[in-house]
Amino acid sequence: MCGIIGIFNHPHAFEQARTGLALLQNRGKDGFGIANLQEIQHHHDLNKFYPLKEKNVVGHALHSIVEYVPQPLKGKGLLAANCEIYNWEKLNIKYGWKVKNDTELLLSFLDHKGSEKLEELDGVYAWAYWRDNRVILARDLLGEKPLWFAHTIDSFAFASEKKVLEKLGYLDIQELNPRQILHYDIAGNSFTTTQRPFFTFLPEHHEPYAVIKEKTAHLLEQAMEKRIPRRKFGLLFSGGIDSTYLAHYFRAKGYDFICYTAVLDTAGTPPADLLSAQKVAAVLGLKLKIRKIKLQEIPQYLKKIVPLIEDSNVVKVGVALTFYLAGELAKQDGCKVIFSGLGSEEIFAGYERHKQSGNINQECVSGLLKMYERDLYRDDVITMHHGLELRLPFLDKELVQYALKIPGKYKLKGEMGKFILRDLAHDQGILEEVAFHKKIAAQYGSKLDWALEKLAKNNKFPSKSAYVRTFYPTHNLKLGVLFSGGKDSTYAAYIMKKQNYELACLITVKSANQDSYMFHTPAIEMTELQAEAMALPIVVQETTGEKEKELVDLEKAVKLAKKKYNLDGLVSGALFSTYQRDRIEKIADKLGLKIFAPLWHKPQEEELRELIQQRFEVIITSISAEGLDESWLGRKIDGDVIAAMVRLNRKIGINVAFEGGEAESLVLDCPLFRKKIGVVDAEKVMESKNTGRLIIKRAILKLK
Repeated sequence: MCGIIGIFNHPHAFEQARTGLALLQNRGKDGFGIANLQEIQHHHDLNKFYPLKEKNVVGHALHSIVEYVPQPLKGKGLLAANCEIYNWEKLNIKYGWKVKNDTELLLSFLDHKGSEKLEELDGVYAWAYWRDNRVILARDLLGEKPLWFAHTIDSFAFASEKKVLEKLGYLDIQELNPRQILHYDIAGNSFTTTQRPFFTFLPEHHEPYAVIKEKTAHLLEQAMEKRIPRRKFGLLFSGGIDSTYLAHYFRAKGYDFICYTAVLDTAGTPPADLLSAQKVAAVLGLKLKIRKIKLQEIPQYLKKIVPLIEDSNVVKVGVALTFYLAGELAKQDGCKVIFSGLGSEEIFAGYERHKQSGNINQECVSGLLKMYERDLYRDDVITMHHGLELRLPFLDKELVQYALKIPGKYKLKGEMGKFILRDLAHDQGILEEVAFHKKIAAQYGSKLDWALEKLAKNNKFPSKSAYVRTFYPTHNLKLGVLFSGGKDSTYAAYIMKKQNYELACLITVKSANQDSYMFHTPAIEMTELQAEAMALPIVVQETTGEKEKELVDLEKAVKLAKKKYNLDGLVSGALFSTYQRDRIEKIADKLGLKIFAPLWHKPQEEELRELIQQRFEVIITSISAEGLDESWLGRKIDGDVIAAMVRLNRKIGINVAFEGGEAESLVLDCPLFRKKIGVVDAEKVMESKNTGRLIIKRAILKLK
C-alpha cells in the first residue's frame, strides 16, 4: 500500500502536497514523488523537493514490497496509484504492451482504455489519473484501498486518508464511494460521478455440492497464492476458521510466516481468543506470537488508535486495538505484509443476521456494500501505520463473485455458519473440533471490549461510547435520518447518536398513498413538530406513493439533504423489510452515501423493551390486524402492550413490533427530544373492527 495526494486550483498546491506527503509517510517510506503534467520529481527526502509553481500537483508516498518503482508515472496521462493488480501480466500479454509491473500496466490501461472497462482489472486499488484538463479518481469495487476528497468553490483535493485533508484545512471531506468513478474538470472546478455495477447473487449455482466445493477450494487457493509476497509475512490469528484456513494453507506450502494474536492480560479466565489461538497453533505446528496488554496500558493506546482510525465507534475501536497490537509485533519482526481473514463472514454467511435473513446471499451482498465504511478503512490505516500492507484473500474479486451465488443451504447448516468453508477445512486435514469450532468476534474473544467497559466504569462514564469519545471529540460522520416519526426510525437515530455520529437532518417522505410499500403514513404530518422537538432541520418530500415511482421522490429528497447538509451517510430504521432496506441501500450507494441500519434483525420483543428502558414515549396511531381493535389506538407502548403482543404472536403469528404492518406508532418523547409532544385533540376513525387510525388534529410542544 502507498499514499497518494492531489491538490488542484490552489495557489499553494505544492506546499500542500508536500505537507500531505509528510502526513502520509507511514503509508510509504521508500520514496516520494511530486509532479504536474510538465515535471516529475522523485526523492527519498521531502526536504529535497524544489517548488513547482503551478496550482495543480499530485504526490505519492511509496511502500515498496518487491520492486522499487517511484511514482507518479507519466504516459499519455499522469498516474498516482496505491495498487496491486494481480492479473497485470495476463493483461500485458493480451494487449501486447511491454510494461514491467502492475503500476505501469495500470498507467498503460488508462492511457489506452480509459476508465470504462475497470472490470478487467483483478486487484485492489485507489488511483488518480490526470490527463489534459481532467482528473479521474477510482477505487476497487469493495474499497480495500482508501480515497477521500474535498471540493470547495475554489479548489479540489484528494488524499489516501481523511485526516490529511483535515490538517490541510479542508472542511467538507467525503470518502469516495467504491462504486463511483469521479471525474474532475480542472478548468471548471467541477466534478461528476459515474456509477459502477456491484456484485450480484443471482442466479445461484446449480451444480452438485461436490463441484461447488471443489471450485470454491480452487478459488480460495488462487486468492491466497496471488497475494503471497516473496518474503516473510504475518497473519492476524485468532484460532477461528478464517485465520486457521489461511494458516493451514501457508503451513502446508512451506511459506515463511508468523501468526500474531493480541488479547487482554487478565488474572481471571483467559480470553477465548488466546486459548483458541494457542490450541490451533499447537495442533498445526504454527509459529505464534502473543501480545498481552494490561488494562492500565489501554488508555495510552487509545490516544493513538482512536484519532488514527478517525472514529469513536466502540466496536471499531475494540477491533482496532487487536489489529494495532498485533501489527506492532509484526513490525518488530520486519514484516511488510500481513494477512487477515476479514471478508469470510460476509461471503460465507457467518453473522447472526445471515441466519435471520430470508435470502442469505442477498444479505451477504448488503454486508459487502458496507464493508468500506465498517471495516476496511480502519484496518487499512492501522496496518499502514506500522508499515504493513494488509492482504485480504477472502475479498478476492473472483472468489466473491462465485461465493455470492453458492446456495445458502451450503453456507448455513442449522446454527452453524460458514459451513462450506468449515467442510473444506475438514477435508483438507484440519481436525473437526477446530474446523467446526464456533468463535466470537475479535473484540469479545480478546476481552478488549470488556476492558473498554471496565475503563468506562472506572472513569465514571455512563457508557463505553462516552468514554471512547474523549479520545476523538469530533463526531464520526454526519448522517441524515430517514424519518417517519415512528418508533423504528427514531430509535435508529438515537442509537447512532449514542455511537457518536452527528444527526445532521431528518428526511421525511409524505405519501398520498396510505398503502405505500415504502413509507409510513399515519400521523406523518407530525414529523415537522418532532424535528422541532429535536432541534433538527427536516427535508420533506411529497409523493403520490405509486410503487417503485415513489423511490424517485425518495432519491430526490436524499439528494437535496446531502447537498444542503453535507451528509456522509443515511440512517434507516429497517428491522426486517428487505424490500425497503435494499431500495434504500441502492439509492444511498448511487448518491455516494454510507448506509446504517442499526436495528436490522433485532429481535422484535427486545426492541420494544429497549424503547421502554430508554424512556421512549410511543403511542399507536394505526391498526390493521386481527386481535387489535379501537382500544389500541392512542395506547402507549408499555409492558402490558408488549405482553399482549407476545400473546397474539403465539396465538395468531402477529409481529410483536408490528413489522408486518399490523400497527404504526408515533414517538411523543425520547432522549433525543428537547421538548415533548402533547396531543391536545385526536379522533379515532375505524374502517372495520380491526382497522383504523388515530387522526391527530392538534398537538403542541411542552417542556419536559
